[in-house]
Amino acid sequence: MSTAIYNPFREMDRFFNQVAKTAGPDTRYMPLDLYRDGDQFVAKMDLPGVDPATIDIDVDDRTLSVRAERKAEQVHKDDKSHWVSRERSYGTYARQLTLGPGLDLSRINADYSDGVLALTIPVAEDAKPRKIEVTTSASQPSVESGEQDK
Repeated sequence: MSTAIYNPFREMDRFFNQVAKTAGPDTRYMPLDLYRDGDQFVAKMDLPGVDPATIDIDVDDRTLSVRAERKAEQVHKDDKSHWVSRERSYGTYARQLTLGPGLDLSRINADYSDGVLALTIPVAEDAKPRKIEVTTSASQPSVESGEQDK
């Protein structure tokens, strides 16, 4: 009789491995924080060492795509220069977000500072909660005391 070891993270590992395979071998994953701040959503993505000129952001229908590239540093090949350790990743970074209805896609703002790309996505005016004013009509039929019991 064999004992199976329970791994609560197996499905999550399988999901991330599948995403990594579909992204392509030269595409890196960028970590993301997403939160709502009042009437806007804020997405922050870590892109340390990326040249801001390589950041490309597109919106197609309801899919927001972010791509960026970090170029590898070159070490001169001579007697005094060589790599001792190389662990940092280089290449193309990509991420896609599916945006739900009720967002104002024409007013998305992007800011890159200190290695973090911050996207601000405002909620559309027609999707914001609002109060409906109740009015009374001025021409309501009035009941006069003499006409009630005829």
